[in-house]
Amino acid sequence: MKALLRPAEVIVSTSIFTAFCALGLCIATERLFTSQSLPLFSNLHLAIFGATLTVYNLPRLLPRPYGQKRLTQPLRPLYFVLFFVGLALLLPAATNLNTNVMFTGTALAAFALAYYLPSLPLPQKKRLRDFGLVKIFVLTSVWTIATAVLPMLYLNEPIAHYPFEVLLRFVFVFALCILFDIRDIETDSTRNIRTLPLRIGVQNAYRLVYYSVLAFAILSTLQYFRVHDSGRLLAAFTTSAATLVVTDYTRRHPGHRAFVAMTDGMMLLYALLVVLQ
Repeated sequence: MKALLRPAEVIVSTSIFTAFCALGLCIATERLFTSQSLPLFSNLHLAIFGATLTVYNLPRLLPRPYGQKRLTQPLRPLYFVLFFVGLALLLPAATNLNTNVMFTGTALAAFALAYYLPSLPLPQKKRLRDFGLVKIFVLTSVWTIATAVLPMLYLNEPIAHYPFEVLLRFVFVFALCILFDIRDIETDSTRNIRTLPLRIGVQNAYRLVYYSVLAFAILSTLQYFRVHDSGRLLAAFTTSAATLVVTDYTRRHPGHRAFVAMTDGMMLLYALLVVLQ
């Protein structure tokens, strides 16, 4: 079991798993427009996968903020490798994207980097994630645009024709981001980062997770009446139920080592259920 657990931990810790979650949600959005399988190695797919590896591994290679000492990181060499692998995938693919995707993607990259890295225009060169309420809305918006809006722009599909896809993606990711903020509440409190759970309380934060999951199910139902895809609706309901189970489990076991895999895994679960229907 330990022999299997170690590779799994490496995949999660280096954000390879997160990159597959982003890619899966992107493909799930594309399935709205066509039932045919699109090329797996499209320029958009490579760009999203590469960008996720780049953005998530870069902060692990830089000095920590708040004067913290960097802990021993046996995976540090792998962070370097995957950071450059991400760039190698991202840069060639990005140059072959259409203008709308490139412009939007560049804006997303700027916000993503400002989220993780100190930025000169911000007060005291802080990161966006150091601003409590800004943190969750920036992260949720970046994920929503990257996995729901960019596929529409890439395939020249009018965004106005698929409003529920954007909205349901936002509330779904928002629910998962709240869980991460709850997990980090002690660390954020010591750094005086007033995140959503710190402002409204942990109990209310969990209620907001439940309301967001409910909104995800309702919006998915409304989307069904537009696209008449029963498989997609079933995927949404199944994912909603699984997210509630994960929320309850992580609430009772907040320090579980598989927290990231279980929480981010809800995105991959939804994507797989949509794509494999």
